[in-house]
Amino acid sequence: MRYSVIGMGNAIVDVISHVPDEFVDTHHLDRGAMRLIDAEEATRLYAAMPPGIESSGGSAANTIAGIASLGGRVSYIGKVRNDQLGEVFAHDIRAAGVDYQVTPGDDGDPTARCLIAVTPDAQRTMNTFLGISRNLSPSDVDEDLVASGDLLYCEGYLWDVDVAKEAITKGMDIAHRAGNRTALALSDGFCVERHRAEFLDLVEHRVDVLFANEVEITSLYEVDTFDEALQHVAGHCEIACLTRSEKGSVIVTRDEVHVIDAHPVERVVDTTGAGDLYAAGFLHGLAEGFDLGTCGRLGSLAAAEVISHLGARPEVRLADLATPLLG
Repeated sequence: MRYSVIGMGNAIVDVISHVPDEFVDTHHLDRGAMRLIDAEEATRLYAAMPPGIESSGGSAANTIAGIASLGGRVSYIGKVRNDQLGEVFAHDIRAAGVDYQVTPGDDGDPTARCLIAVTPDAQRTMNTFLGISRNLSPSDVDEDLVASGDLLYCEGYLWDVDVAKEAITKGMDIAHRAGNRTALALSDGFCVERHRAEFLDLVEHRVDVLFANEVEITSLYEVDTFDEALQHVAGHCEIACLTRSEKGSVIVTRDEVHVIDAHPVERVVDTTGAGDLYAAGFLHGLAEGFDLGTCGRLGSLAAAEVISHLGARPEVRLADLATPLLG
């Protein structure tokens, strides 16, 4: 079986709640960013959060589910424990149309969870207990599976743990040996600060398609403006997709620059998953052989759908929304 895209990332169950602004300050959270927390803080914060929704998540998993919603054939590599949340994750992602084959762990940390506080401005503040997901290892990366995907997509969050770094580099090497492309999302500005030198090396030597927002790309190249970062990234990898929230996105290659408008949305409810779903639309278009402008517009459409409601997964079939764009 051939896949259009194979994702690799943290297998996480998302817990998403609307909170007042003071909740972020009271609990000393990093507004608008993702931070790692331990099991004790995860328990305390979960107890303090108001009722919300719980579903399988993780950045790359959201992207892969989005590609499935667009009609792509996809698979996912991420580690869960054989516990209740692990069963929730596996069931949800398979129900979304994703092939998920990774054997759950029998011992060690429990399945990961991300506690997401959504403030009235639709900004999301993420607090992640990585649990067993951080133990994704090279042994979990099936060589035949990775080689069967036209694109391998990895999330930068995995780079926080050495054994997961080894899993990513193994996957990228397998993909390139098979003649396939690789893609990386920088994931978070703080993540870039932690791993800037290694990310620069990845982008230059192992990554064909890069995804970053304005904060992440300026941090990667340690420059003050988006235009400066754009000049640096052009030609550093084959394709760079740079998202700019309501300003849309810019797609950069060595020879081309495509400016893509943000897709109209009536009301922004929750920005969780916007970048993940942009990547879904773009990668689906790339795998289908569309031109870069169309790929970017697919990304904007998918991102607009997900920010119009609570949660990081589409509520409607993206393939249906995309029909007028592609027809």
